Amino acid sequence: MQKRRTFIKQTAVVGAGLALAPSLSIAATTTTAQKLRIGLIGVGLRGTNHLNNLLQREDVLITAICDIDSDRISIAKQHMEKAGMAAAKMFGKDAYDYKNLLELKEVDAVIISTPWLWHTRMAVDAMEAGKYTGVEVSAANTMEECWDLVNTHEETGSHLMILENVNYRRDIMAVLHMVRQNVFGELLHFRCGYQHDLRFVKFNDGKTAYGKGVEFGDKGISESKWRTQHSLLRNGDVYPTHGVGPVATMCNINRGNRFVSMTSHATKGVGLHKYIVKHGGEDHPNAKLKFKQGDIITSTLTTAQGETIIVTHDCNSPRPYSLGFRVQGSEGLWEVDGNRIYIEGQSEPHRWDNASPWLEKYDHPLWKKYGDYAQGSGHGGMDFFVLNAFVESAKQNSAPPLDAYDAAAWSAITPLSEASIANNGEPQDFPDFTRGLWVSRTPYQWMKDTY
Repeated sequence: MQKRRTFIKQTAVVGAGLALAPSLSIAATTTTAQKLRIGLIGVGLRGTNHLNNLLQREDVLITAICDIDSDRISIAKQHMEKAGMAAAKMFGKDAYDYKNLLELKEVDAVIISTPWLWHTRMAVDAMEAGKYTGVEVSAANTMEECWDLVNTHEETGSHLMILENVNYRRDIMAVLHMVRQNVFGELLHFRCGYQHDLRFVKFNDGKTAYGKGVEFGDKGISESKWRTQHSLLRNGDVYPTHGVGPVATMCNINRGNRFVSMTSHATKGVGLHKYIVKHGGEDHPNAKLKFKQGDIITSTLTTAQGETIIVTHDCNSPRPYSLGFRVQGSEGLWEVDGNRIYIEGQSEPHRWDNASPWLEKYDHPLWKKYGDYAQGSGHGGMDFFVLNAFVESAKQNSAPPLDAYDAAAWSAITPLSEASIANNGEPQDFPDFTRGLWVSRTPYQWMKDTY
């Protein structure tokens, strides 16, 4: 953490988003006058992580914080005091007090880390207020919200970045490098998703042992206050961007390529009911609830360039964590599960290679150069990179690497999956949120370490 503070104090990475930007340069210093003034909307676990990482920087000021949970406000104040940062203005008298934060002239940019249903409305209000906007994932819940993000960006000129940290994971960036170097040949197929047993997150009353609660909503704590309700009422992939974001980057979605169509299917939903019965008993009121969401949601996307992408949502059943990445081309493939790779002409025929030497060989220059500074930032260091991309883009008021069109396209998987499942897997046409500009928009560029 001290390395990170020293690095950012001495140098500022200037550019629209590190590895996924069209340009990058290094500035020698960041003066007080150049400090970015940031407001945080939502300081739960994710928002507090952003706060702590921002407090390590010398080029930003936290000028305002909003959260309707007074305990989280108190925690944020403690973190700021410990870091020696001047007190921020605090908001949280009601659910709409964030609008008063957005009126502050001393706020240049905002980071939104609130429950999903608030993401789009807050992001739209922030862009309309002229703030450089960062929004946590997923960015939208409905197709209307997806278009709201795009339309507001275009109407106001305010920028939006979807804060998808997995795009900056070390192995993902190494594989992106391999894709750009044509190691896999012409791209054909991808697999990805969010496979994460979250039953302990969705049911937690704070009174029983960690991971053994069966309460949610008003009786729950943290994400169980709001996340579980989606499983109760919706049958679709409600959290697609951790998987599809990195894949979309690799195959240049919205930049020379686009999603064309999608089909989705769902298994029956038994996992959450079984969990409640196991930890709360058959007589618990929640054991009588009928959860709508299937335990495993499988979506298949097609692209204009002829690739297919399988996206899996699996959060209500017992399993180890995996985002299930697979990148396959005409010359070989990589799979994250098993840490394995096969490259025709270099691997022994019909036998997997250990992927580690390949990932080390193609380690992204930015990870090579700044990986030590990213330690302790969260999620294996990728939180440093995604937040740095946001800050540096906001300081220049330049287009972010993961923009409003990406936020809309990736998040649209949610409503399209719901529609497809409700209609027995009927194919859904994928909107073109760029309105045809995907044909000429510049693809994600591979950044060489020549700055």
